[in-house]
Amino acid sequence: MFKTEPMEDYGLFGPDSVAWRVWRYPTSLTVGFQRAVVVEELDPFLVASVHATQKIVNHARTRYDRTICYFATVAFADSASVVGASAQLMKVHARNVGVEPVSGLRYDANNPDSQLWILLTGWHSVLKAYEVYGPGRLSPEDEQRYWQECAIAAELQTCNPADVPRTRDGVRRYFEQMRPRLAASEVTQQVMHHLLDADVVLPPMPRVLRPGAKVITRLLRTATVATLPRWQRRLANLQQPRVVDAFIRPVMRPAFRLLAQPKISLLALKLISSSTVPVVAPALLGTPPRRAEVLTPADAFARHLTPTPAELYAQSHPE
Repeated sequence: MFKTEPMEDYGLFGPDSVAWRVWRYPTSLTVGFQRAVVVEELDPFLVASVHATQKIVNHARTRYDRTICYFATVAFADSASVVGASAQLMKVHARNVGVEPVSGLRYDANNPDSQLWILLTGWHSVLKAYEVYGPGRLSPEDEQRYWQECAIAAELQTCNPADVPRTRDGVRRYFEQMRPRLAASEVTQQVMHHLLDADVVLPPMPRVLRPGAKVITRLLRTATVATLPRWQRRLANLQQPRVVDAFIRPVMRPAFRLLAQPKISLLALKLISSSTVPVVAPALLGTPPRRAEVLTPADAFARHLTPTPAELYAQSHPE
C-alpha cells in the first residue's frame, strides 16, 4: 500500500528517542499540530508576520501542508533532509520582516525569541495532545528526555538551546513569563478561528463526503479547544462548555488508538498532508535507514556543509 524509500540515517533522534514515541502517535500531527499553530498566533509579532503575507488565508492548505511537513522532517527525516529544511525555512523567514502595527516595533520571523516561542509551542502542544488523547503522561525521566530532545531541535532554529526548559515546571514558567506579551486583536482571533476551520485541515471533498468531513473537523476542533487553558480561550474568543471538554476525551481516545495502526495512520496523514507521508512512513513502518546512526545537529550541519541557523542569523544581524 505504501512504498517507502529508506532514509540515509536516523536524523537527530531515532527509534529509541522519546520524541519518536510521542511524535509517531497520531495525536501529534492532528490535534497537537492544530493546537500549536493556533496558540502561536497569540504572539502579536508572529501574527503580524503571518497577516502581512496573507498566505495563511490565500494559500491555507499549502501553508498547512508545508508546516506539518517541516515539523515531521525535524522529528523523523534523515540528517540531509533536516538541515535542508532548516536552511530553507531560514531563507523564507529572512524575507518576512516588518513593523507590528500596534506597538510600532519591528518584527523578524527569524528572531530567536519568536523562534523559541514557535518551538516550545509546537513541542508542548504535541506532548499535551499525547497526554490527553493518547497513552497519557510520560514518566518523569522520559519527560525530561523529551525536553532535552526539544533542545536538540532548537539547534535547527535561531533560538539558543540553553533557553529550552528541561522540566514541566520550567515549561509552565516559560508560558507564564510569555503571558503578559501575548494578545489577541481582531486579526488574531480571525486567524485562530481560521486555523481551526475545515477548509484548512482537510482538502476539498466531493459533495457526498462533505457531511462526514464536517463531523471529523468539528471533532478535531472541539478536541483542540479542550486542551487550551481558559485564559487562552478568552483571548481568542473561543467558547466551549466544560461538559464538552469532558465529553470529547472518551470519544477521541479510542479513535486515536485505531489511528495508531501504522497503515491507518498513514492513510489519515495522506488526507491531511500528503507531502508528509514519505517523511513519516519509514518511521511508522519500521523501514531501517541505510546507516543506523543518529547525528547531533552540529555533526549534521558539518556533514552536509550547511551553516547553522545561529551562524546565518549572526551574519545577517551583526552587533
